Amino acid sequence: MDLKLILMTFLVFYDCNAQKEGNECVSASARYCGQCIQAGAKCGWCTDPDFLKQGETVSARCDEVESLKKRGCVETLIESPHGGQKVDRNKAVTNRKKVTDPNRREKLKPEEITQIQPQKITLTLRSGEPQTFPLKFKRAEDYPIDLYYLMDLSFSMKDDLENVKNLGTSLMLEMSKITSDFKIGFGSFVEKTVMPYISTTPAKLLNPCTGDQNCTSPFSYKNVLNLTSDGQRFNTLVGQQQISGNLDSPEGGFDAIMQVAVCGKQIGWRNVTRLLVFSTDAGFHFAGDGKLGGIVLPNDGKCHLENNVYTMSHYYDYPSIAHLVQKLSDNNIQTIFAVTEEFQPVYQELKNLIPKSAVGTLSANSSNVINLIINAYNSLSSEVILENSKLPEGVTIAYKSLCKNGVVNEGEKGRKCSNISIGDEVLFNISITSTGCPKKGESETIKIKPLGFTEELEVVLNFICECECHKYGVKNSPNCHFGNGTYECGACKCNDNRVGRNCECSSNDVATEDMDRTCRKDNGTDICSNNGDCVCGTCECKKRDNPEERYSGQYCECDNFNCDRSGNKLCGGHGRCECRVCVCDPMWTGSACDCSLDTRSCMASNKQLCNGRGTCECGTCKCTDPKFQGPTCETCPTCPGVCHEHKDCVECRAFGTGEKKDECKEKCDYFKMIKVKDRSQLPQPNTAPYPIMPCKERDANDCWISYTYAINNDTETEVHVVEKPDCPSGPDIIPIVVGVVAGIVLIGLALLLIWKLLMIIHDRREFAKFEKEKMNAKWDTQENPIYKSPINQFQNPNYGRKAAVL
Repeated sequence: MDLKLILMTFLVFYDCNAQKEGNECVSASARYCGQCIQAGAKCGWCTDPDFLKQGETVSARCDEVESLKKRGCVETLIESPHGGQKVDRNKAVTNRKKVTDPNRREKLKPEEITQIQPQKITLTLRSGEPQTFPLKFKRAEDYPIDLYYLMDLSFSMKDDLENVKNLGTSLMLEMSKITSDFKIGFGSFVEKTVMPYISTTPAKLLNPCTGDQNCTSPFSYKNVLNLTSDGQRFNTLVGQQQISGNLDSPEGGFDAIMQVAVCGKQIGWRNVTRLLVFSTDAGFHFAGDGKLGGIVLPNDGKCHLENNVYTMSHYYDYPSIAHLVQKLSDNNIQTIFAVTEEFQPVYQELKNLIPKSAVGTLSANSSNVINLIINAYNSLSSEVILENSKLPEGVTIAYKSLCKNGVVNEGEKGRKCSNISIGDEVLFNISITSTGCPKKGESETIKIKPLGFTEELEVVLNFICECECHKYGVKNSPNCHFGNGTYECGACKCNDNRVGRNCECSSNDVATEDMDRTCRKDNGTDICSNNGDCVCGTCECKKRDNPEERYSGQYCECDNFNCDRSGNKLCGGHGRCECRVCVCDPMWTGSACDCSLDTRSCMASNKQLCNGRGTCECGTCKCTDPKFQGPTCETCPTCPGVCHEHKDCVECRAFGTGEKKDECKEKCDYFKMIKVKDRSQLPQPNTAPYPIMPCKERDANDCWISYTYAINNDTETEVHVVEKPDCPSGPDIIPIVVGVVAGIVLIGLALLLIWKLLMIIHDRREFAKFEKEKMNAKWDTQENPIYKSPINQFQNPNYGRKAAVL
């Protein structure tokens, strides 16, 4: 199968499924307005009595609001209510600073201090539409603190008790650096007073310790000192305490924690920061361990203190961890486990199960307990975690925290902000969404609060379960076939056992031969064209898998999905399909609405339609001059100068060189480039179905670029270019050097030969001249012609004359 066809089929399938999943309004098959608006936040109900076409069911009134508008429902007749919110109590957070001077201290009661804002809000929820509101939290400075010290008084904690006896005044002094309003209390625990946890012999009940050790009788839990601001009294009462003993290693600390949590009046808890310090050097018993002592009743989570002593330890089992977590959270108590190093791993795991708790390592004799408490408090106060009460069915909540230093958390982490100092302000965005409507449709209330704090935000939830037009419904309306239904929101809501668009039939006689006859078109055999069911003699058309596709008509013979397509879009995306015929939008025509009547796309740069060289048909120029092409008949690929005009862009696109290489993407993205290996693969002008201009241009490197320029039948500019430019080959250096050297040598030899030849000629001429002169010489051949005698003769002129006389 062709790859393009496969891709188109996949896209159509994906689009259909996306529509099917996306339009929850149509899928809901709502029979009345209230059902429709509960299907989703985008759903609306058309109350126009004449909105439905023949064959459409009442549920066709329910659709997405935009879809209803496109189908012809006036916006004022569409019921689509929206939720809202109203802040009922919005007291600003307290800006209070700790003052050391008692006379200058601002006198505020704990209930007058505000750390969260707002305090009460009312939300009106519509199904699927979230309501988001901000919650501000600011940890107030100098906020009051209640601390209850719960200590294991089994025999192994004897040396620890000595160090705790002076804890009151020392801890009061340290905590005064954090708050000016601090109270401290003390309680102790050992174990259940039954076997096998303790020895029940009379002597051991009086003194469970061995040898000469003087110990007090075993007990489960004892509230020694209610919360007080008198540190000296703490020291005095703790100093009077004695160690006790038991048989097994785990202690009954969970019983004590439960009583401290639920006995608020006896302990004296205020609505302030509540800290419980749990000090032990052993493990703990939990739910189920009581069976060893014959105790099977689960812990009831109630206060059972008489004269400050837990009296029901022999009756109720130890509490479970989950039970403790609930009670500690309900009573806003933050727990600090001060345990020895040996039991650190056990209590670390316990800490992970109890929110807003911390674990510190207690030294062997509890000498570091004050530092442990201070560090644990700082750790707990630096973290804010929001929790909410149980949500009504169908309601969800989401948190987003905007913490210190721009840290943003979402999801489950959105409940928390860390590394917060006292006085810092953080913000939470809380979104609440409902799905559907509660069974009774009544208001619900949830509480949101920071873990470990008494303040909370009260959120009142009201639900939109019906449309506004529901109030004006007319029961037993004559519009519903003699009063067989309630006429509301433009449609009939039939009474029991009545069916039909206007409740005109009884459910007992909806399918008879006479009624079926009226549902056959032209007396044919097909009922409702096989696209619907005959109900009360009227066709009710079937629904398609794709909720956007509908059958309609008296006999369900029409549909809105079998019209002509263009570009794989129904009616070209420029119209709607009505009874298998496209009804085009304005400025569009054609059987598939694919012909545009808008001539702006044909306007050339000279403000002429198609540059005066063509006609505008369906928004596209048809060029009458074969030389011109392009969307507005302004391009002439075979005209002179075309090659030089596009040379720079071809060079930068193909080779990354040329004058436009730095702005190639911006200025040269107007054509499709195809590279070929050599010139033989370039399209030839005489073989292509459209004009092609062959080009050969010289680039900056003096190379030849070969390419063709053309505009194809889809008005797309195409450039085929040879992938390597034709550059002239450079000179071969070696032959040139050899040639030059050889030339110089040959010229030198030639010059020497010429010089030699000239010299020979010159010598021969001189020799010939010599020979000639030699032949013409007059002297004796035996006499040296150049010899000159050294003897000079002189003759006396008188010598001859004298002889003659004689």
